[in-house]
Amino acid sequence: MTDWLGPAEWQAVRLSLWVAFVATLFSLPLAVAAAMALARGQFWGRQALNGLVHLPLILPPVVTGYLLLLAFGRRGPLGGFLEETFGLVFAFRWTGAALAAGVMAFPLMVRAIRLAVEAVDPKLEEAAATLGASRVQVFLTVTLPLILPGILAGAILAFAKAMGEFGATITFVSNIPGETQTLPSAIYAFLQVPGGDAAAWRLVIVSIVIAMGALVASEVMARRVGHRVAGR
Repeated sequence: MTDWLGPAEWQAVRLSLWVAFVATLFSLPLAVAAAMALARGQFWGRQALNGLVHLPLILPPVVTGYLLLLAFGRRGPLGGFLEETFGLVFAFRWTGAALAAGVMAFPLMVRAIRLAVEAVDPKLEEAAATLGASRVQVFLTVTLPLILPGILAGAILAFAKAMGEFGATITFVSNIPGETQTLPSAIYAFLQVPGGDAAAWRLVIVSIVIAMGALVASEVMARRVGHRVAGR
């Protein structure tokens, strides 16, 4: 692939893979918690949480990116605090690209995990609780193994979504080669210059291969884990 892709193209592919991996890794624990709360929780503001989780799917990506810029930019309340306290900068950095990708992929991950949680029979968890298991033990020994296929499927789909994120990313962190230029941004940049069609097509092919590979891997891994959980 390094011979087929040019240096700038390969750089965009590597950055996209890294950004998608970081976005998925840090989003996963929050997605599991949100899915559990939405599937099993009964609390005031549950519908508001559900709307907030799915908001990135409804809003135009550019709006999401602009809101991230307002909140996590260097002059934003969260961005300023994180930079002064931890030295963490999001605006116009690859970290911001990971944040934008994670936010846009988060609803897909939560939805997949929530469906898996809702498919678990609550009586199994109740039985473990009556035997003296704490909530944490019930989750780790009963719930988590049963929802693992959903977690894997959601994580892989989120990874694929993060790889293809464009609107929120380019609004939040711009299109800086080597820093924030991911696959979609690189394709857009190549299409803006004369003679860039060939490079754009190569990156389009790479994007299709990665997306299809992620979908197939999601199905295969979910089935394998499901068979192991079922003892087959």
